Amino acid sequence: MRELTRLQTIERSIHRKYRKTLWNPFVAGVKRYELIQKNDKIAVCLSGGKDSMLLAKLMQALLKITDIPFELKYLVMDPGYSGDVRREIESNTELLEIPATWFSSDIFSVVEKLQDEQARSAMCRRSDRPPCYICARMRRGYLYSFAKELGCNKIALGHHFSDVIETVLMGMLYGAQVQTMMPKLKSKNFPGMELIRPLYCVREDDIIAWTRYNELTFIPCSCPLSQSCGGSKRQEVKELIKRLKQDDRDVEDRIFQSVHMVNLDTVIGYKQGGVEHSFLEGY
Repeated sequence: MRELTRLQTIERSIHRKYRKTLWNPFVAGVKRYELIQKNDKIAVCLSGGKDSMLLAKLMQALLKITDIPFELKYLVMDPGYSGDVRREIESNTELLEIPATWFSSDIFSVVEKLQDEQARSAMCRRSDRPPCYICARMRRGYLYSFAKELGCNKIALGHHFSDVIETVLMGMLYGAQVQTMMPKLKSKNFPGMELIRPLYCVREDDIIAWTRYNELTFIPCSCPLSQSCGGSKRQEVKELIKRLKQDDRDVEDRIFQSVHMVNLDTVIGYKQGGVEHSFLEGY
């Protein structure tokens, strides 16, 4: 029997060893939330981390077998990476045969302007606008803009099931509101553009298992400001969920299901379209 190349082994692992934990929930999420339509042109946005790299491979595989015609572009934004980080991303896209298009932005240079210790400390304490939030908003704007120049109508990000659970708890514990990370969003600032999250039903632990099985190494967050701020609220929530799972392994599933089954008859107040409503309106 002919020996498989490393790439073939990596791709085969998605469909065989990790079919139930990666491929099936990926396809289920795409179908459940109707993330891809006929003639979509989707920009798969690669940060260089494990999640977006797996997303690229899953989208590649889906394109080969689907009956729905759509196109893919693979975008990597360089926000000011060091040479080593950029070379690692380039090495991984080459290994995984992801035809990435690079473009540059000034995000890290903007972050560097916040190096004053007092300003950084103040920002780290702000729960509503932490550094990662600011960086994510800036990244998204650049990605929308460049994707639109390429003729794309959607951008695909690598947020997964675990991100969704953490976002729900972060909103309740630190934001005093019930909210979630949506599987898809229409852009308010870029008409005709949409954001989709095809990994919505894929768990982070299973992504980590896939990377370890294939001995893949991807970059962690390389933002200088987030590193200087120490532990994040998201990391605190990760640890909380880890402790909860020790007593109840299904706790994540119930949190996930809870935002799909909100009972408005028992909700005191809610917002819709930016307008606040109270249960008293129909009491």
